[in-house]
Amino acid sequence: MLKSLLAQLCTVSTLAAIVIAAGDARAADVADLILHHGKLLTVDAKFQVAEAIAIRDGKILAVGSNPDVLALGGPATRIVDLEGRMLLPGLIDSHVHPTGACMTEFAHPVPDMQCIQDVLDYIRARAEASQPGDWISVSQVFITRLREQRWPTRAELDAAAPRNPVVFSTGPDASVNSLALAESGIDKDFVPTGAGKIERDPATGEPTGILRSASRYIKSKPKKDRKATESEKLDRLALLFADYNACGLTGIVDRHCSPDSIPLYVKLKDSGRQTVRIALSHSFSNTMDADEAVKKAQQIAAHPLRAPNPWLRIVGVKTFLDGGMLTGSAYMREPWGVSQIYSIDDPRYQGMLYIEPERLEKMVRAVVEAGMQFTAHSVGDGAVTNLLAAYEKVNQSTPIAATRPCLTHSNFMTEAAVAQCAKLGVVIDIQPAWLWLDTHTLAAQFGYDRLRWFQPLKSLFAQGVTVGGGSDHMQKIGPRRSINFYDPWLAMWVAITRNSQHYSQPLHPEEALSREQAIRFYTINNARLMFLEDQLGSLEPGKLADLIVVDRDLLTCPIDDLRETKVLQTFVSGKQVYAANNR
Repeated sequence: MLKSLLAQLCTVSTLAAIVIAAGDARAADVADLILHHGKLLTVDAKFQVAEAIAIRDGKILAVGSNPDVLALGGPATRIVDLEGRMLLPGLIDSHVHPTGACMTEFAHPVPDMQCIQDVLDYIRARAEASQPGDWISVSQVFITRLREQRWPTRAELDAAAPRNPVVFSTGPDASVNSLALAESGIDKDFVPTGAGKIERDPATGEPTGILRSASRYIKSKPKKDRKATESEKLDRLALLFADYNACGLTGIVDRHCSPDSIPLYVKLKDSGRQTVRIALSHSFSNTMDADEAVKKAQQIAAHPLRAPNPWLRIVGVKTFLDGGMLTGSAYMREPWGVSQIYSIDDPRYQGMLYIEPERLEKMVRAVVEAGMQFTAHSVGDGAVTNLLAAYEKVNQSTPIAATRPCLTHSNFMTEAAVAQCAKLGVVIDIQPAWLWLDTHTLAAQFGYDRLRWFQPLKSLFAQGVTVGGGSDHMQKIGPRRSINFYDPWLAMWVAITRNSQHYSQPLHPEEALSREQAIRFYTINNARLMFLEDQLGSLEPGKLADLIVVDRDLLTCPIDDLRETKVLQTFVSGKQVYAANNR
C-alpha cells in the first residue's frame, strides 16, 4: 500500500510529509533514474534475469520486476523504457596501456600493415619525411599477423631507408637495419650480455638484424616529432576513454603503469573527465636485485593511490618474466623448434627468461609482504611454471591469496598449472583476441596438439580460478584497428567459439566458454581483478551503477551475431557517458 501511494505522489513536500508519517520509509528510497521493461542480466551468483533497475546517487537502489522498481519513482525521477532491450553491468578490460596507446598517432597517422610491403612502404615514407640519420621506428606490428609471417630482413630495411637507422620492434624483439646495428656497435665480434640474443648468419657469423631483447643492445635516439603538451595528452586520453565507453567498457586495468603516467590519470580524474574506472599495476623493473625490490615495493605501497578508491587506485606491480609468443621469445618448457617464421635456428632454444627463479622468488616476496598484487608478463608455459613455483614458495611462509597474485597473459599453460592456480588463489588476465589473430601462426609452428592448453578458459572456470578478459591494447584508437583489438564483443565470441582468422577449425573447442561464462569473464571476474567485486561487476543493490544497454539479446542471438553487438548507452555511477545516437 505504501509503495503504491508513494508512486502516485506529485510533490516533494507531500512526499516528505508521508515519509515522516510512515516512519520506516525514507526519501532515499526514491530513485533518480529507473530503466524498465528490459532484459537485465544481473551477473550475480544466480545469474538472474530481471526487468528493471532503479538508481540513486550513483548506486543501484533496486533490481527486480517492473512494478516493484517503478514504485520507487518520484516526481523528479527520470524514467527510461528499455523496450525489451538487454542491460548488463559495464564491461571491464583487464589489460590495457592507455597513456601510450592514445598517443600513437598524435604526430602522424600510422596505416594498417598487413604485409611486408606495407611495412616497407611506411618506413620509406617516414624516411622521406625525416632527415638523414634520424631514427625510424615501427613498433608492435607483429610478424604473426603479416601475410608472409616473417620478419622484414636487414636488407629490406636497408633498401627502404638507406640513410636512416631503422628498428622494427614487436614486443621485446626487433629486426633492424645495418645503420642501426652500426650505431649501436653490433658487429660480427659483438658479445651480448644478459638475457638477450643476437641472431647470426650461420655461414658468416654476421648479425642478421634480428635481436632478442632488442632494447638491451639498440641505442636509438628519440624521435624528433613535436612533443605533446600535457593538455593535449589529457585530450587524447579522454578521447580514448570515450571510445572505450562506446564499446561498453566502464573499467580498465593499466598493466605496467609508469610513474610519468600516474599524474595524467590524477588530473583527468580531478577535472571530472574520467569516464572509466582505473586500477593500476605499477611498473616494476625486471633487473632489480632483492634489496632494490624491497625498497621499490615499499615505495609503491606508500603511494597515496594505494588507498581504496573505485575511480583510481594502484593495486600492485607488474614486471616482465619472458618474451612474447608473437615474436618467438616466450619461455617454453620444451624447445620452440627450428623456425623460418620466427628465425630460430637453434633446436634447443626455449625462448627468453628475464628473471631467474631465485631472484623472482625474492621479488614476489617483497611485493606480497608490502601487501600488494604481484603480476608478471608470463606468456610461455615455462614462464608460467616458474612464476607459480615462486608463488608456491612464498606462500609457505606468507599467505599470498589475499593479495590476488596474478599471471598476465598466461597463454601457454599445463593441466598442473591450472590446478596450482586454483590451490594458491592465483588470478589471471588473458587476451582472447590473440587466439583470433594468431592461432594460424602458432599452429604452423607448434602443431594442434601442443596447443591443447593454450588459453584453457573452460578448465580455469571449472577449477574456480578467477580469469578475466583483456586486450593488451597498445596502440591506436578504434576497437578493431587497434594493436591489439580492444573490442570486448569480438573477444567474448572468440572465447565462446574458439574460432580464429585464417584457421579452418576451432582451437580445442573443449576449452570454450558458455555465454554466461563469457559475460562473467568481462564483468564480475574483472571486477575481482580490480579488487572491486563488492562495488562493481554485477547488478545488485548497493553497488555502483555502471551499466550498459545493448542492441541484441546476448543469450539467444545467433552466436556469430554476438561479435557485432552494438552498445546503445553506457552509464558510469548512474551518469550517461555514451549514447549511440550522439555519435
